[in-house]
Amino acid sequence: MKPIKRSLILMLFSLLTLILAACGPTGLSDLELAGTYAAQTLTAFPTSTVTMTQTEVPTETPTPEPTLGPVGPSDFPEGVNPLTGLLVDDPAILNRRPVFVKVSNYPAAGRPHAGLSAADLVFEYYIGSGTNRFMGVYYGQDSEKIGPVRSGRLIDPYLVNLYEGVLGYYGAYETINAKILDILGGRALSGIANICPALCDDGRNVVYSKFGDSAALTELSIQRGIENRQFELNGMAFDPATPDGGVPGEQALVIYSNLNRGEWRYDEESGKYLRWIEDTSGGGIEMVPLVDANTDEQLAFSNVVILFASHTEVTPTVYDVEIWGNTTGRRAIIFRDGQVFDVTWVVPFNNQPIQFIDANGDPFPLKPGNTWNVIFGVNSGVVTDQGGWTFTFYIP
Repeated sequence: MKPIKRSLILMLFSLLTLILAACGPTGLSDLELAGTYAAQTLTAFPTSTVTMTQTEVPTETPTPEPTLGPVGPSDFPEGVNPLTGLLVDDPAILNRRPVFVKVSNYPAAGRPHAGLSAADLVFEYYIGSGTNRFMGVYYGQDSEKIGPVRSGRLIDPYLVNLYEGVLGYYGAYETINAKILDILGGRALSGIANICPALCDDGRNVVYSKFGDSAALTELSIQRGIENRQFELNGMAFDPATPDGGVPGEQALVIYSNLNRGEWRYDEESGKYLRWIEDTSGGGIEMVPLVDANTDEQLAFSNVVILFASHTEVTPTVYDVEIWGNTTGRRAIIFRDGQVFDVTWVVPFNNQPIQFIDANGDPFPLKPGNTWNVIFGVNSGVVTDQGGWTFTFYIP
């Protein structure tokens, strides 16, 4: 730029500043007016003399996390787990059968259990002599260590078949095993046959030293020629909004015997129910947090369901439970969001999940997430007191 032009610009800019200052206070600071000063200065000269290129800076809009409204009981969107109502990280994982794994609760020396926090569903039921057993269901995610794995029971093939699943277990009484094989065929994967890494002993060779791997169980079923694809698992409904008609339900105590207790306490911060279990090592009964041995974190479930079913005693340690026969409906009590709902559970088909029906005959929505199901006898005791519920097991 020639010296005379530079001088002319400086003079004009000074003159403009004096004029603006003479107009009195504007309420704006020099910093706020800087853009105006610059624009007025530039327009005083031909564009051939002063050129300014303005680059548009795009506004960043945060990508919201995927959220779901009500889903189910059928026509689940792609990538949504029909057992939890949640989107899975990898939709390809749903192209298989759900994996059921038997988990011991006794002897207590086998606690804490491994892998239950990764289960979409857990079923808990009575096995006699005041004891109970768990069965975890793995579909939307896997766990490399689940257990301790124990033997099968008569109820197992009924539940597994409802979800088109495969069963990982460590043997069973001969008559029970015959029933399991009759219903599930090759979908029954027993660790008695040395199927490591699907089911392995950790080297201690005791009743609570055997553990399963859900992904390896899926792979083993494929190797054995079992069809693995995404089956239509219709029946469960989910809604993040709490239904109307609930009553307070912040605590649920489940008693199988005086020395066998499980408790759920609602945690408002997480919106889940935390699991506690009895500890008799000190001579009395103390309820302590039940953690997952894999994570060392307390078990937390979105829904806790008490299902009442007819039990038939075959022997003091063998019970036949009415699952498939429940076509007209039995009572169920559902805990979600710190509230309790009295509903009906029904099994209209032998290869479709358990359904929950409200008083109007409509599907009752669970909270999206994992669900813990406790199967109790129809004559079991139910006592409630200001949001606390106590369930005492009785048969049939």
